[in-house]
Amino acid sequence: MDNVIILRYSEIHLKGKNRAFFENILKNNILAKLSGIDCRAEFSYGRYVVCDYAASDEAVIVKRLKQVFGLFSLSKAKRTSSEPDDIFEAAKEICPAGGTFRVTVNRADKTLPYTSVWLASEIGGRLLSFNAALSVDLHDPQSSVFIDVRDRATAYVYSASEPCAGGMPVGSAGRGLTLLSGGIDSPVSTYMMAKRGLKLTALHFWSYPYTSMEARDKVIELAGILSAYTGEMKVLVVPFTKIQEAIHKYAESNYMITLVRRAMMRIAERVAEKYRCQCIINGEDLGQVASQTMESITVTNAVVRNLPVFRPLIGYDKIDIVDYAQKIGTYGVSIKPFEDCCTVFLPDSPVTKPTLRRCEINESKIENYDSLIDEAVDNLEVFVVPGK
Repeated sequence: MDNVIILRYSEIHLKGKNRAFFENILKNNILAKLSGIDCRAEFSYGRYVVCDYAASDEAVIVKRLKQVFGLFSLSKAKRTSSEPDDIFEAAKEICPAGGTFRVTVNRADKTLPYTSVWLASEIGGRLLSFNAALSVDLHDPQSSVFIDVRDRATAYVYSASEPCAGGMPVGSAGRGLTLLSGGIDSPVSTYMMAKRGLKLTALHFWSYPYTSMEARDKVIELAGILSAYTGEMKVLVVPFTKIQEAIHKYAESNYMITLVRRAMMRIAERVAEKYRCQCIINGEDLGQVASQTMESITVTNAVVRNLPVFRPLIGYDKIDIVDYAQKIGTYGVSIKPFEDCCTVFLPDSPVTKPTLRRCEINESKIENYDSLIDEAVDNLEVFVVPGK
């Protein structure tokens, strides 16, 4: 009898002829997540199992696997033969000390000399004889014993399933460039697009000395938290000071935020193409602030020519985003008092319904605007955050 961890994948089972493509990426992500731990992963059709690990490593393995996008659930199980006597010995170890229970059997091998109903009744009866504190409740039991008989050589016995991250394997949907600020929203939007299978590169705009070294380091710390889900991530830090100073000097004050967002998107598209990213992601939430109205989003999008812009939080309430940030572990870092470039040169009354014409007029007033964009792209810093 062996201690094993059964893994179940999420949406991959819906895939057709290209299912193997998604499975192979998921397998590689699982192996990467288990690196440094002495264990073995077995992959067969419809059944992934982690085995041959020390009991002291089990909690770490479970924690890591729960962060793998593409996995739906896992179960800590006993692996034994399909003989009823062996299955009963495993069931004794995982059955509850008392209360109501039921036994549920899945028998994949129909050539076995018993039925699922018979095995459930047999093991349930033996458990009742073994422990008088147990009683059967088939409809609303306090606990369950699950028996998954795969073939004549193998059966798995377990008591519960634990949820994993779900979604699709990172890397299965292509590559994306995510705009990562030091706030609450953008780490959540990054997480959500990684969950849909994107391999992500992060882009951060840094306006030193108006924003501090701690503000930049805060973003790298956020990337480190996210890397538990995304794997290794590049963080590209763009020097944005000169552009903001120029906008502040030449543009109408109420248009400053809008022009800053347009400059960011110009740079983002250039960087995305340079790093072979197929989309841009940001954490905008409709109506949350002045730069996130329908009109503001429209004029911001207008500068992006070739790539889609994804806004996974567009319909979320702020409280929902905060809940997500707390769940994935970024909230505590996001609220550290080191503000990003979005807080620099804030006008008293930012425009909420900007027009494309007024944006273009304001940008035409900025001396050497295109050169400033080129300079920012050419002088970005690259930080590599390893996957956890």
